[in-house]
Amino acid sequence: MSFRQRIAALAVPFLLLALSACATGFPAQVQRFSAMPAPQGQSFFVQPADPDNRGGLEFSRYADHVRRNLIALGYVEAPSAEAASFVVEIDYGVDDGRERIVASPSPWSYGPGFRPFYSRWGYFGPRRHPFYWGWYDPWFDDPFGYDLRSYTVYTSFFDMEIRRTADGQALFEGVAQARSRTDELPVLVPNLIEAMFTGFPGNSGETVRITVAPERERR
Repeated sequence: MSFRQRIAALAVPFLLLALSACATGFPAQVQRFSAMPAPQGQSFFVQPADPDNRGGLEFSRYADHVRRNLIALGYVEAPSAEAASFVVEIDYGVDDGRERIVASPSPWSYGPGFRPFYSRWGYFGPRRHPFYWGWYDPWFDDPFGYDLRSYTVYTSFFDMEIRRTADGQALFEGVAQARSRTDELPVLVPNLIEAMFTGFPGNSGETVRITVAPERERR
């Protein structure tokens, strides 16, 4: 069972990303357990948790993000898993989404039972009586003076496990999660990886909320 599956029962705070998240930052929740050694020339090799992704172009793109982060920390890439000090296994995905409904006060409503009263002689203010023209009936319009809007929220994840090659000992287990209004993995996964490596390896057992800066601010 993967680390992501083991913590699936934990409640995840609602991290709603606006469609303009690329401009305002990407909020994610990251949980990490670590026994990583300090970089001293150890080598690594990145491979997919799902063997079907091995050699895939999409996997290669995300593996390159992980590779560059580890090299920047002082580790060295190995040509194969057998030649590496430790193996880095990654997994990623996004669900099918859930519908959310948001209610906001209607600009035309004066509350339950109220509507501005208009007639050919002009505006006479809000009236309660049901026989006045303009009386507000929630059954024929928005309920209780609210406009209702719906949208889809997607939950994405990036899972990373690092094990020592010699004996299979776990050195790092981490998962980054986010909720967004997009399900595009090429947008989501690089941001989740950036969140995972922010302050890496972190305090073991700690869950943190991290907002990844827009890409233009990271250049």
